[in-house]
Amino acid sequence: MKFDLVDCCDSSSLEKIASTFTPLPSMYANSQATMSFNPFLIGRPDLAAAGFLPPTFVTPASSYLHSLSSLVPTAPQLGPSVHTNLLPRFGTGVSEELLNAAHGCNTLPSTAGSVDEQTDNLVDDPKVELESRELWDEFHVLGTEMVITKSGRRMFPAFKVRLNGLDKRAKYILLMDVVPADDCRYKFHNSRWIVAGKADPEMPKRMYIHPDSPASGEQWMQKVISFHKLKLTNNISDKHGFTILNSMHKYQPRFHVVRANDILKLPYSTFRTFVFKETEFIAVTAYQNEKVRF
Repeated sequence: MKFDLVDCCDSSSLEKIASTFTPLPSMYANSQATMSFNPFLIGRPDLAAAGFLPPTFVTPASSYLHSLSSLVPTAPQLGPSVHTNLLPRFGTGVSEELLNAAHGCNTLPSTAGSVDEQTDNLVDDPKVELESRELWDEFHVLGTEMVITKSGRRMFPAFKVRLNGLDKRAKYILLMDVVPADDCRYKFHNSRWIVAGKADPEMPKRMYIHPDSPASGEQWMQKVISFHKLKLTNNISDKHGFTILNSMHKYQPRFHVVRANDILKLPYSTFRTFVFKETEFIAVTAYQNEKVRF
């Protein structure tokens, strides 16, 4: 099967074309596991990560051109993170299909490839293994809590993974973000977490770029990939690139593998998203459950 690249120069044309696409069929979901990946095909926006998310998370095609133009002047000052409005392909939420999709390789068609002709012939099938899974499982049973502060605080447990199945020659950019797990606000009552109402308005969303990006597949596969420098904050005015969260809300970390050798190519590059259910947590300003203190 072959897809032709869309060749237009104005946003109105893009929007008309985008309106003709249909959502990704649910047959690609598998309810037996906890991790998934979403290849992005530039000629088929309907097969992007947004295809796994509810319709409210789909970004209009007109923003794709805007996202790339926004990256150009800000790239030198990006630091460790970028706002997710620069990366509309990743969506901003977690659906049941994403959480329940195949653990191994539930592959979608990928004939279109990326915009980089040099990588068109590369073959990869990323596999991700969560480090310290036993520790994450222990916290998950109790209800993982992550402390957030105005000045920023690192996650514990730290998010670390191992990667396999990358093309050794290709360059990859690794990113992580933290998105709402549901639409609820919580409170800790009688030694357990219960729903206390509807979620507060969302904080600005940011993608955290691993500082070693971009690097070759061979380099990434030789080591444990750690996001221990990522910091969580409740300061909506933060200017340090920290991940901004609401206290007493539940969140889900997501890990993205993007095949690209330049940050300017992020919005149009092949990527895969991995979610580990056991890493979800509730953001707090102070630990509520004595059992999760360390």
